[in-house]
Order: sequence, then structure tokens, then C-alpha cells
Amino acid sequence: MRTMKLKNFLPLLLLLLLPACVQASEKHRFEIKDGQFVYDGKPTRIISGEMHYARIPHQYWRHRMKMLKAMGLNAVATYVFWNFHEPEPGKWDFTGDRNLAEYIRIAGEEGLMVILRPGPYVCAEWEFGGYPWWLQNVEGLELRRDNEQFLKYTRLYIDRLYKEVSKLQITQGGPIIMVQAENEFGSYVAQRKDIPLEEHRAYNAKIVQQLKDAGFDVPMFTSDGSWLFEGGSVPGALPTANGEGNIENLKKVVNEYNNGQGPYMVAEFYPGWLAHWVEPHPQVSASRIARQTEKYLQNDVSINYYMVHGGTNFGFTSGANYDKNRDIQPDLTSYDYDAPISEAGWATPKYDSLRSVIKKYVNYPIPEIPARTPVIEIPSIKLTKIANLFAALESQNPVENDRPATFEELNQGNGYILYKKHFNQGIEGKLVVEGLRDYALVYVDGEKVGELNRNTKSYSIDINIPWNSTLEILVENMGRINYGSEIIHNKKGIISPVKINDNIIEGGWQMYRLPMDKTPDLAKMPQATVHDNVEGATGRNLLGKPAIYKGTFSLAETGDTFLDMEDWGKGIVFVNGVNIGRYWKVGPQQTLYIPGVWLKKGDNEIVIFEQQNDKLHTTVSATTVPVLTKLKIEK
Repeated sequence: MRTMKLKNFLPLLLLLLLPACVQASEKHRFEIKDGQFVYDGKPTRIISGEMHYARIPHQYWRHRMKMLKAMGLNAVATYVFWNFHEPEPGKWDFTGDRNLAEYIRIAGEEGLMVILRPGPYVCAEWEFGGYPWWLQNVEGLELRRDNEQFLKYTRLYIDRLYKEVSKLQITQGGPIIMVQAENEFGSYVAQRKDIPLEEHRAYNAKIVQQLKDAGFDVPMFTSDGSWLFEGGSVPGALPTANGEGNIENLKKVVNEYNNGQGPYMVAEFYPGWLAHWVEPHPQVSASRIARQTEKYLQNDVSINYYMVHGGTNFGFTSGANYDKNRDIQPDLTSYDYDAPISEAGWATPKYDSLRSVIKKYVNYPIPEIPARTPVIEIPSIKLTKIANLFAALESQNPVENDRPATFEELNQGNGYILYKKHFNQGIEGKLVVEGLRDYALVYVDGEKVGELNRNTKSYSIDINIPWNSTLEILVENMGRINYGSEIIHNKKGIISPVKINDNIIEGGWQMYRLPMDKTPDLAKMPQATVHDNVEGATGRNLLGKPAIYKGTFSLAETGDTFLDMEDWGKGIVFVNGVNIGRYWKVGPQQTLYIPGVWLKKGDNEIVIFEQQNDKLHTTVSATTVPVLTKLKIEK
């Protein structure tokens, strides 16, 4: 008899224990009806947070989802990064940190609805706004236009994406409740007035149709500034507003483009803001965001915090903005965003403020805040080997051309290219590289003579090249533009003639490819111990030359940490084979986040590619506190 009672009680207990919003054992319904979001027949307000799978190690996805739940959110939104999944034409990857379907499944298991934002354009301060770099090599292709070649590739992407996520739509028992078509297209329409509005609208409608043709059958929406709905809205997709603080205006403009009714949603509500190299890191007031949140909730406005947790632009995934005064504004490796949940997944005072407000307006239980992931300090990592990059390239067969070739022409997406030109006759004067994309160090016979920088519009230096000498220009791609009309001008390297004293330098150019897509192998390079190089003549000869350092360190316990790069110049760091990102002494970012899941008990390896190398190093350390707001601009 006791056993029977327990059996009868277990189903009820399990039902109560399932997440409040999404119970994985049941099939739910979501629709937009009578001016409201309706979940299982009941009007529902969406309180969502933007959080991108590609910016978080997959081992931490569940922890971050729990952080969202504990803040009081009932949904998570994510962009899908096309170039993250198709790095080469037809070569798809949805494994590990790219396993989007697993990310969505975890969200459902944690009781969160999912808002999918597949683009194909996403912006997001992400390399090329999510587009694969190789699209620029497709003849006749024009981005974000009603263009046959472009739409052929967007269809291939959308169809392939659908295979990954189709069964995760709420119509098939999953947590995906809505899908966004395109992204902030209204702002692009406003900037591209050279294209007829009718063509813009035709393109936007075709992206919606491609999503439907693929099989997406949940409600669709668009996302724009409220003043840009004319160019960005599409019939059949709910218009939502980005950054709109005036609730009366929000409702007015949505009614105008949505048959006189809601629901009303701010699809990007900014609790923080993006950050660039060489600029102060924006800080957004927690109290202001809390007050605005309360206004939204009091007026039945659904919201999506962009970002609730930013994460990190690991490797070469960070993009750049364009500004006529700075030309290019490369984004930091850190995508902390001054968000409620920090880059390393910590609850901030802003998180606590928003959690307190949200608690007052929801009718579901909010769990306790999860504990932080353990953090460790590594006081000193000894660097034992060093290699001269120029010497390492001697074994590589260069590409030869009459003029410098772009990254795209060399079939290289990211990293660096060394351009070399030998002069039989001496020349002195002003070197001008107006087509620099984006940062370069200039050498004559291996000795550094200057720096060129697109970010500061520094395209020229005085130079003296003796007879029988070699000019070397080491060029870095600092991330393709991800927003605005300049997105269509995104080739990298040297994209126009090199000039000295207004003379075009042609003939005999050699290009050495340095994609840095894998950890540089010092075993294949001429190398020496760091001690020998620092103390002896060899060390003095390496000053100012691009160098690769290597060290090992042993750990008894693992945990998250922050590599302190403030004393270094400019470069990238690999830890146990993973490119953890770019550093640059100008700031404001001075540390690099290393997730503990990429460390291991016992021996670990670190490799640092230091471009400037104005100071030789014997050690590097890691701290427990990130430094993201320390700007050091040299006069």
C-alpha cells in the first residue's frame, strides 16, 4: 500500500520539479495572437537575455543558463554565426563549442525558451558580422542584396542550419519559440540609399521566405531601431525595437507596422555597451538599467537584454566598426560588455539590481544564484624558448606577384601576412600604404623602422632603404567590419599600391602566409633559450623583431584565470593549443580570460606571438582579477 502511494506521488513530484517555462517531456505551443505572446494558451511576457554559444566554452553553457534563470529570465536569445560553422565553402562544423543544437537543448532542460537569430547577417561585434570571409571571392556576389549569387549561399546556409535545429522548434517539442529574419536591416537601408527601397524590401522578404522554405514554422520577427521600421520590417514578421526607451513611441510605431496591435518587445535592451581598442571602455549605470527594466515590466513590454552575458571573442572572432574619424575601430578580445553577468560568468552588482526588480513582476520561482567557477592565480610562468619569426619563415615558399596580394587572393581568412620586396637600388623618402588593412610593422633588412595603423589613419612613414636591401611589411588583420555600409569593403592585407615618394613599387613582391590558425611549432624553427637571448648578443639582436615565446607550467588544480599582458606589446596567445585572443598594450583591455576547462592538472603549454617585441620577456603571470578598463594611449 505504501509503495502504491509513492508511485502515485512520483509523477506529481516530477512535474513540480521540471523548469517553470519549458518542460522537456511535454510538447508546448507558442504563438502571437490577439496582440500578445501566447504560451500554452496563456498570455506570456518574455524576459530574455542575449548570450552567444560561440563566446563561451561548451563546458560552461549549463552554468551560464542557470545564471540566467537565477536572474529571473525565462528565455535566452542567441545569434547564429555563419562563419563559425562554415569556415570553408561546404565544410561545416557543429561540434564542440560549435554544437548549437546542444546549446539549445541545454536551454530547454534549464527551463528557458529560446529565441534564435540566424541572420544570415548578425553584426554582434563579430568578424564580418557573421559572414564567411570567402564570400568575397565569389564572382558576381553582392552582400545583403537581392543578388542571385548571394541568395544562393544564404539558402545553403539556412537549409544546413535547419538540419541542426529543426526538431528543437517548439512546434516539434523543442524550446525555440521565435526566429529572427535578417538583422537590423532598417539601418542598412538608411545607409545604402544608392539601392532602391523596393530592392531592399525584395531582399528582406526573400530571407524570410528562405527561412520558411527550409522548414522554420515558429513566429518570425525583425529587429530595428523604431525609426527604421520602414526599411527593416517585413509583412508576416513581428517588428521589434532595439534600444527604445520611450514606451509610448514603441507602442505607436509597432502598431503602425503590425496592424494596429502588439505585442511590444525591445529585442535589444542594452545594459552595457561594446568596447574598442584605444578607446575608453563604456560603463552603463546599474540603477538606470534597473529603472528602465521596471518601466518595461510595468507596461507589459517584453525585453531581451543585449548582452546579459557577453563572453569572449576567442581567436580571431572579434570584428570591427567603421568611423570616418578613425577609419576602423577594432573590437576587444573581451566581450564583457559591462553586462550583468561578467565575462567569466560572475554575478555583478548590475545583476543583483535587475534580479531584485524582476522578482517583483514574475509569478514563477527564481532559483538561487549558482556559485562562481573556481578561479586560480599563477604568479609566474617561466618562458623557456624564443624564436625569430623572420628566421622561421625562411623555410616557407612565398607567393610571388608584381603587387601585394590581399588575404582573400591568398586564400587566407585571418592572421598575418609578411610582404617582402628586395631593392637592388637604394631609395629614400616617404613610404605610403593607403590600402593598409589593418596594422603593420615595417622593417628594413629585419630592423624595425616604423609602424602603420589604420585605426589612427597612420598610413605613411619616412624610410631609407639602402642598395641591395629588403623592405618587409608585417600586416595584421584586426577583424573585418561588422556593421554599416562599409561591410561590403572588407578585404584585408594591402589592397592598393605601395608607394615611395609617390612612385608605385611594383614587381618582385613576396608574400608569406601566417594564418596562425594553429599554435606555432617552435620545434620547426631556429630557436634558443630565453635566458641566452636576454643576456647575450642574440637577445639584443631579437629586440624589435616579431618573436614567438614558449613556456610550460604545472598546475595542481585548475580554474579560470586572467593572463596579465600589460607589460607586453601586441600579439596573440595560445594556451594548450587554443588561441585565447589578441592583446595590445594601448588597452583598455590588459588581461586575457583563460577558462579553467582549457587548463589541465599537470603540465600546460603557453605560446605567445609578440609582434612588437620592444622588450624581451622571461616570464608571464596570471591573476584572479580582470583588467578591462585601463587605457594607455601613447602620445
